[in-house]
Amino acid sequence: MESNPENKSLLKQPSAWIPLVMSLAALALILGYVAIFGIVHNTDEGTPAHIFQLLMVLQLPVVAYFGLKWLPKRPKQSLLVLVLHAVAWIIPVLAIIWFESL
Repeated sequence: MESNPENKSLLKQPSAWIPLVMSLAALALILGYVAIFGIVHNTDEGTPAHIFQLLMVLQLPVVAYFGLKWLPKRPKQSLLVLVLHAVAWIIPVLAIIWFESL
């Protein structure tokens, strides 16, 4: 029995899971930095902040590619994945906002 690639879960597509991994990496970077150095309010952002910014911004073209490729073919499933991307993107941003408010 031959399986049709169109019937596979969209989360198995690299353009679906790579942004999720990048969001998790950004969150791990934040939590790791806070665990090691504590909450530090400096004017200089430093390397971890720049890596965080790159991880967050570089997700956007991958998500756009995913949306352009899969929304026309499988709208319902791709919308669920895009919502998952949005939630995964917002969580590290909210963590930064929360840590900066402390």
